[in-house]
Amino acid sequence: MTGQLTNDDVTIVIPTIGRPSLRDLLEALANGVGPLPREIVLVDDRRRPTAKLDVDVPARLENLVRVVRGRAAGPAAARNEGWRATSTRWISFLDDDVLPPPRWLEQLTNDLQIAEADRAVASAGRIVVPLPADRRPTDWERNTAALQGAHWATADLAYRRDVLVEVGGFDERFPRAYREDADLALRVRRAGHSLAIGRRHVVHPVRPASRWVSLRMQRGNADDALMRALHGPTWRADAQVFVGRRNRHLAVTAAAAAALALAAASRHRPAMVAALGWLAATANFSRERITPGPRTPREITTMAVTSALIPPLAVGWWLRGLWRWRDARPWPDRPTAVLLDRDGTLVHDVPYNGNPDLVVPAEGAREALAALRSRGVRLGVVTNQSGIARGHITTDDVAAVNARVDEILGPIGIFRICPHSEIDACTCRKPAPALITAAAEALGANPKHCVVIGDIGSDVEAAANAGAHGILVPTPQTRPAEVASARHVAANLRHAVRIALDPDFFAGRR
Repeated sequence: MTGQLTNDDVTIVIPTIGRPSLRDLLEALANGVGPLPREIVLVDDRRRPTAKLDVDVPARLENLVRVVRGRAAGPAAARNEGWRATSTRWISFLDDDVLPPPRWLEQLTNDLQIAEADRAVASAGRIVVPLPADRRPTDWERNTAALQGAHWATADLAYRRDVLVEVGGFDERFPRAYREDADLALRVRRAGHSLAIGRRHVVHPVRPASRWVSLRMQRGNADDALMRALHGPTWRADAQVFVGRRNRHLAVTAAAAAALALAAASRHRPAMVAALGWLAATANFSRERITPGPRTPREITTMAVTSALIPPLAVGWWLRGLWRWRDARPWPDRPTAVLLDRDGTLVHDVPYNGNPDLVVPAEGAREALAALRSRGVRLGVVTNQSGIARGHITTDDVAAVNARVDEILGPIGIFRICPHSEIDACTCRKPAPALITAAAEALGANPKHCVVIGDIGSDVEAAANAGAHGILVPTPQTRPAEVASARHVAANLRHAVRIALDPDFFAGRR
């Protein structure tokens, strides 16, 4: 705990694809009772947006709402883009289709104060799903209502920002709004932290969906396979997730496959037995889904058809996930940020350069940075500029050169410079670690999740001193002793980026 919590310590992050429900959410926040947060960050996660996000921001929130661009890589990646764009102590995540009740803001502040007093690093709100009062709910409505029993659902969940930095945020290998929240909670607990259940709640209306939505939902079985690869066979119990029907789906799918195989082999009697077993199990599955529903002709037909298709789809996605994630490593499996030296690494070295016109990119620099951006890796420049201390250039000169680098190679997230000379005994001049740690903090990254790329020994030494990974890209000016002592040496910047993105390198296995 670092002092009394205020609204200035909280940012609300809302990933969105521009659904109409976003307007209702913002209006609910604007009309709510209680202190507004410092900021509301909307992460525009639409694919190939052709226009600015169209959102009608209520007047009370006009000075609080900021839109940042997502990468259309799923809600986990969008939330990471959102919280890393903030600096507050607490990050409150909301989905864009929930409705906070009038006193939600007040209750959020109270819940976070209680969490801090109990030394908890997360606070989850409850989810209320209203179901129709005049009829029985459909299968889709009942599935949505299951959110009411979910633990750590990011529909309403707040985390300490420093803990998100510590564990690397959400695992972006989860492409859907499914299991990424349970995975994060398990990793936070494994790091030795506790999570709290708050008293607040949000309302989660059942949104319209295709009658075949239950078939699309089976893709989540691949995410279950990733959970098993990362957290072991007991992950459901550890994450307090209810046991599904997968074992039954396996048995039903096996019966169908056996019936087909036996029929193809002209073994008609055993094939008939297997087919009857499949039919009986499918009929029972249909009955379980039809009985509690409205039992309209449309619902009955939908349940009958999907009950036959769900088992093989569930098994197929599960097997696909098992194969894809057979060698899955803990998140993050790639750098959160890559910090690059400027002169001699990103651009050709011009001693004490204060002239933007002399900036010439290093060979392959554009392609290397583009490869990092495409993987969602944040970028920063960390550079010693002793020419300032020596009087050869000014801080404005360095800023102008940095702006030119950003213009040619950008966007680069942040620039951090050390203006001191060797005799100043500062803590930021590389190989000291402060430049690396400051850049990592500004990018929302744990230094151990960062890679530092430079052309001299002090670059990789600074990385090691900060707990980061270092890669040396030698130039003719690099001393042979520096090359010999570097653990990881790349032929050029493109090669260094390939090394940085190699999961074996990042896991310390090469």
